[in-house]
Amino acid sequence: MKILRIFGPLALGLLLQGCAAAAIGVTLATAGAGAGMTAGVEHTLNGIVYKTFSAPANEVRFATLKTLDRMGMPLTDDEKTETGWKLSASAKDRSVDIDLESLTDTATRIRVVANEGMIFFKDSATATEIILQTAQTLQDDAANARGERRRKASAQ
Repeated sequence: MKILRIFGPLALGLLLQGCAAAAIGVTLATAGAGAGMTAGVEHTLNGIVYKTFSAPANEVRFATLKTLDRMGMPLTDDEKTETGWKLSASAKDRSVDIDLESLTDTATRIRVVANEGMIFFKDSATATEIILQTAQTLQDDAANARGERRRKASAQ
């Protein structure tokens, strides 16, 4: 009986921790429009969201700026850093910090943190959506550039 009182709560804690981890995994896998939409987006348990794009830092920066504008998030800071760019924006009761790190000439890592109210509360859903929308903007810009090249080539 004594053993049950000691090890029972411990076993229950371990079981619940496993369920919480599974629930987080399911939530992360199904966020956005579908499981495929979040492919390549990494989350940390403290609400920071990451993704690496196969695009130069400047292209990712312009796509991020377009995304923030489309989402109605005014830019509050835009500064060049040693490794890339640091952007800040705001939304209702949120501040958004975005770091763009140039890994190579054609690879850029984006890190997004959306602080909700106090700095301790993170809004990973908003951070994820910024990354997903930036990816969509990059894709749309690439498609538009290809279409423009085709039009110019056919006009010659």
